[in-house]
Amino acid sequence: MTAMKSLAQLDQLNLDADAKTQVAGIVQTLLDQAQQEIRVQELKIQALTMELAHLRHIRFGKKNESLSSVQPSLFEEFVLADIAAIGAEIEQIDATAKTNAPKSPRARADRQPLPDHLPRIEYRHEPVSCQCGQCGRDLVKISEDVTEQLDVESARFFVHRHIRPQYACKSCETVTAEPVPPAIIDGGMAAPGLLAWVMTNKYLNHLPLYRIEQIAAREQVMLPRSTLAEWVGRTGVALQSLVDRLIWHLLKGGTLHADETPVAQLEPGNGKTRKAYLWAYRSNDLDPGPRIIIFDYQAGRSGRHAHNFLQNWQGHLLVDDYGGYKSLFSRTTSPCTELACWAHARRKFFDLHAANNSPMAFEALQRIGDLYAIESEGKQLTIEARQQLRAEKSLPVLDALHDWLMQIRMQIANGGASAKALDYTLKRWPSLVRYAHTGNLPIDNNPVENAIRPIAIGKKNWLFTGSERAGQRAANIQTLFATAQLNGLDPTAWLKEILVKLPTWPNSRIDELLPLNT
Repeated sequence: MTAMKSLAQLDQLNLDADAKTQVAGIVQTLLDQAQQEIRVQELKIQALTMELAHLRHIRFGKKNESLSSVQPSLFEEFVLADIAAIGAEIEQIDATAKTNAPKSPRARADRQPLPDHLPRIEYRHEPVSCQCGQCGRDLVKISEDVTEQLDVESARFFVHRHIRPQYACKSCETVTAEPVPPAIIDGGMAAPGLLAWVMTNKYLNHLPLYRIEQIAAREQVMLPRSTLAEWVGRTGVALQSLVDRLIWHLLKGGTLHADETPVAQLEPGNGKTRKAYLWAYRSNDLDPGPRIIIFDYQAGRSGRHAHNFLQNWQGHLLVDDYGGYKSLFSRTTSPCTELACWAHARRKFFDLHAANNSPMAFEALQRIGDLYAIESEGKQLTIEARQQLRAEKSLPVLDALHDWLMQIRMQIANGGASAKALDYTLKRWPSLVRYAHTGNLPIDNNPVENAIRPIAIGKKNWLFTGSERAGQRAANIQTLFATAQLNGLDPTAWLKEILVKLPTWPNSRIDELLPLNT
């Protein structure tokens, strides 16, 4: 319609026939090009809209069609980022709709309020004039619309200047000056806050030192890797006493979780790596007392490393089926009682069902799920009440599960995946059911596996440890940071405070410095 009107208006212009023909041709060409561009934009918007709908279906679809919980969270991050990017692209293309269409406020139903402890910088946006733009009368304030935006600053470096006036006595010529406060690194230029920042980035954020060096360089602060490495080494030594004390507290508990994860260690001289192991020992959340996780770096996976760490410890030890732990349960002078992990038993049936939709595996998963439902019901109960709950509900479920597993096993030939899943559970049955006779023993080894998982992710960043000593130092720092997090502490803030106090702190009060929520 607009094109026909534009061409019809040419007849009203005082032009000769040839000029009108030329102008009409130009106008028609421009109109054709505009329509073609609009068509291209419409097709692109249509394609983006379909892609957006597909991503939203993946992200927000029905549970059985959306991303499974076993998918890495990183993939979900990609989906969410793509959804936002496509929306922005559509807005850029559809400029007309963006300009002319009324803007509706963004839905904020799911937005969490910003934390109260964060400092606020207020900006007041007052109107240019206090008179009404329509009638000229004075405006009266009726309310305020308050919106908050979260912001962050990059690492802010600053300098502490310690000024020590020196005073002299004219009579005896004695010079007096206050000493500099003692520090973890005598004569070093790193304040406790900087040391805490370096240790957090290296061991909690898993950044190698050259990246920390680059971060500082962007702020025009030169921190050579050699200097950073010296700080890390000296700080690790200074914190050793805290780790030793945490180990003492851990071994006072009557129940422990244990697990291990491989770590690549660089072989000096040849540039190759060999496999070392980070052993983890964790306190039992169902027992009273502090929550502690200890990481013990060792050159191998031999069971003697667990022997050396536990020494004469006695109690219930929850482990997987790794043979290195077996000798611990056969000792007569200092016996450990074995607890088996229901999460590992469940995983055998889960893998079997995922592979071939086994009805037997599905039934096993349902029955094991009943055990976890009972645990969820008793999570907040006292030890005595939980023991009663398990006696009333868990033990009957376990008895029925054992009878069912035995019947199924007699019907299945040896050697197959189904037989292996059944044998794993039946073989470890006494250790699997031991928890249900108490109110304080855990059902699985998930607490220690969850503590190891961040380190396993971090291995993708730092790839290997440079030496056995470096591995032991990393284990110590990870011990302190992970224990602080278990107890609801901010690891960086805790470490900064400790590095201020530690140089003059009496060893008799070392427990007061531990990252425990006591």
